[in-house]
Amino acid sequence: MKSLKIATLLLLVSFSAFKAKAQSETFKAFKVDVALGYAAPSGSGSKAGILFAVEPKYSMSDQLTLGLRMEWALTAYSIEKDGVSYAGDIKSTGSYLATADYMFNTNKVRPFAGLGVGIYSVAGASFSSDNSSLQTNTVASSTKFGFAPRVGAELGHFRAAIEYNFAGKDDNIKYNYLGFKIGAFFGGGRR
Repeated sequence: MKSLKIATLLLLVSFSAFKAKAQSETFKAFKVDVALGYAAPSGSGSKAGILFAVEPKYSMSDQLTLGLRMEWALTAYSIEKDGVSYAGDIKSTGSYLATADYMFNTNKVRPFAGLGVGIYSVAGASFSSDNSSLQTNTVASSTKFGFAPRVGAELGHFRAAIEYNFAGKDDNIKYNYLGFKIGAFFGGGRR
């Protein structure tokens, strides 16, 4: 909860840096992005993962949007199968980032580049199983400062993006991941 308060404070400070009348002239000022995607963790032995994100935004101009990205990713590492037994690691990463996107045009297809900076809450667990039992080993959770550069495009009310999340590491556990997202946004269309 503390990390959410810090990220919200960063967002509010960003908004106050601009004049109150500064906003997009072509597009509606407020929108909320909702996205699902694939999370590709870094490191050897990494496997597939999934992610979900929600990002409310405010358009400062036709080309600059500021927002607060809340994203949750679940990734797997080193899942090995030996006959009837399994072993591996599962990582969980939640993030609260103040974001800024620069839209390169005001056309129907709008490519963009952006950056998010904020707090990552990370945790992991190891597991092993055989026919008779399942054993888990939980890794302590921690909060880290990180960032996520991104590129993508919007078409109508749909959005696709690629982001690399620099979420840090604990001992030998890396929480960084590449996210491929597709989603839609509500609000924010042309005036």
